[in-house]
Amino acid sequence: MTATASRPGSTGQRGRAERFARPVLLAFLLAAAVDLAGLLAGAETVHLVAKPLLMPLLAGYAALRGGPRVLVAALLFGWGGDVFLLADNDPAFLVGMASFAVGHVCYLTLFGRGEGRGRGPAPLVTGAGYAVVLVVFLVLIWPDLPADLRIPLTGYSLLLTATAWRAGVLGRYAAAGGALFLLSDALIATGIADWPQAPAPDFWVMLTYIAAQALLTLGALRALGALGASPAGAYRERGTSS
Repeated sequence: MTATASRPGSTGQRGRAERFARPVLLAFLLAAAVDLAGLLAGAETVHLVAKPLLMPLLAGYAALRGGPRVLVAALLFGWGGDVFLLADNDPAFLVGMASFAVGHVCYLTLFGRGEGRGRGPAPLVTGAGYAVVLVVFLVLIWPDLPADLRIPLTGYSLLLTATAWRAGVLGRYAAAGGALFLLSDALIATGIADWPQAPAPDFWVMLTYIAAQALLTLGALRALGALGASPAGAYRERGTSS
């Protein structure tokens, strides 16, 4: 018997929490729409207000759906990265990148738990493909990166690529989220390197980033159901008693 199941009323509490999940998800979608519209309109103030709301709302949704704490942590570290990257200077950028890096470690931990609960490992051929893409991209962009950012960006890129590859452990939605996360950060890197940009580059960065985090969250929550577990308990940290 699990510790959660042994507490009277825990099922009712979970049901009440899940009733709040949909409004929180709708708030996240609204904040995302406002942020993206603000970027298209060139309204920087709208972006400054809406962007910091995104990951806390998505983390709140994941928590209300009974998602694992490590997923919530990944989203909140993403929020830390979002906030620091709003500042237009190198020290804030490095701190934000470090926060995202910790978030990726959380995701990798989550994917490892997925394998431990019977899901198949990420295909090696997919990993090889991601490795080729990473090497080619770094070779091309390296000369155009600021010298003091080359090593940190390379280390972060390795971690992000590992996340993109391993995300497939949790199914197609998470796999798509991992790929979009890699694309979003590649767009940021091309901006840092002063490569030619598409119109409204910040819009495309945020669109792919928001979709990535949402798909990773959805993939994790769906994987719980696919394992035949309740959303509130399948990946929750071990707190069971016999």
